Amino acid sequence: MKKINLKNLDMTLYSETLSNGLEIHMLPYKNKKNYYVSFVTRYGSDILEFTDVSKKTHTPPLGIAHFLEHKAFEQESGEDPFSFYAKSGTDCNACTSCTCTQYMFWGTKNFNKNLEYLLRFVTHPYFTDQNVKKEKGIIAEEIKMYNDMPAYKLERRLRKNLYKNSPRRYDIAGGVSDINKITKEDLYTCYNNFYIPSNMFVLITGNFDPDIAVEIIRNELDSNDKRKVPKIKKIVEPVKVNKDKEVMKGNVEVPKIGIGLKISTKDIELERLDLVLYLEMLSTIMFGDSSLFNERVRDKKIVNSLSQSWENIEDISVLHIYAASVKPDELINEIIKEFNNVVVDEESFERIKKVWIAREIKYVDDIEAMADSFCYDLIKYKRIIPNKIDIIKNMKFKVLKDLIKKINFKNYSIVKMEKE
Repeated sequence: MKKINLKNLDMTLYSETLSNGLEIHMLPYKNKKNYYVSFVTRYGSDILEFTDVSKKTHTPPLGIAHFLEHKAFEQESGEDPFSFYAKSGTDCNACTSCTCTQYMFWGTKNFNKNLEYLLRFVTHPYFTDQNVKKEKGIIAEEIKMYNDMPAYKLERRLRKNLYKNSPRRYDIAGGVSDINKITKEDLYTCYNNFYIPSNMFVLITGNFDPDIAVEIIRNELDSNDKRKVPKIKKIVEPVKVNKDKEVMKGNVEVPKIGIGLKISTKDIELERLDLVLYLEMLSTIMFGDSSLFNERVRDKKIVNSLSQSWENIEDISVLHIYAASVKPDELINEIIKEFNNVVVDEESFERIKKVWIAREIKYVDDIEAMADSFCYDLIKYKRIIPNKIDIIKNMKFKVLKDLIKKINFKNYSIVKMEKE
């Protein structure tokens, strides 16, 4: 096994890649009683079309990655994975994102058997016409439940107004009409193309023996299955927002707003990780909890809540801002003023760097936070970043200033949700 020292954290990461391409990443703790295990495929809702090794092209219905996540829990034996894990006081769950599908369990007992079971139930799908039809009703109800949530409706509308071609326009779960098109053949096609060793990894943190864990994984998954990931169709997304502004109605007492700033990163000469960090630094200085902007709009009593985050796809990044305000138009104007007059100061830059370093150190004591951080790295960068603290320390204020000059702060979309 390869051992990687996590700099500044006094931790050792153990990694191994099986002959079939399956990655194993493990971070053992001696001072913990619990463990956290993830089995992840790099398959999410972003994949709309692909060509398999036989050169056949597939365009499955929207929502199929999420549907697969649900159906993975269906076992031919009839045993329910949730019930299996509950016997040892262990929790389990799964989630689908734009870029991956993750199956996980966490607990304090029965590590060996629980790991064996996870690997087996995810790698032995059981799809029938009957159980697929049953699942459609369950997922349809889930979709309808989310569609009744004002914050969710606002986000979906903003995404459609931001993106013209990107899969990020669509709900991860798809729509009811989309899932009604899904067949067991569709599920097996997508499963057989993306739930393959070369497209998956196992990630373990907490109290466990790495040697035993690797032996279990080898026994279960070290096969001659060396299939390659199919060719995924690249979606070209224009830089210009799809729609500048829109007003919608919703079941809200306090109006909500969503603003998306869409920027091209094609000509920004930064490594992917550096780009992500500098963009996050920019939005934190501009709109973070301790920003001058936040202080100003709270003093004016025109904001109830405000959050901001970045989303990165290919050569485009989008800053999402969501807020609730009794005076939404005033708040929108304040945000636009901030876009029109971007001011960053070195003192805030250095202060936020210190906060981020402290955050990285704090993560070490939380095995789930470390697992989430590693999973993020493996999906976004295809590797775990062992020296994040050093990278943060080496961030330069001048680089941020140069980055700002390359951003078009006028390319944004606004959605306002008013009371019905």
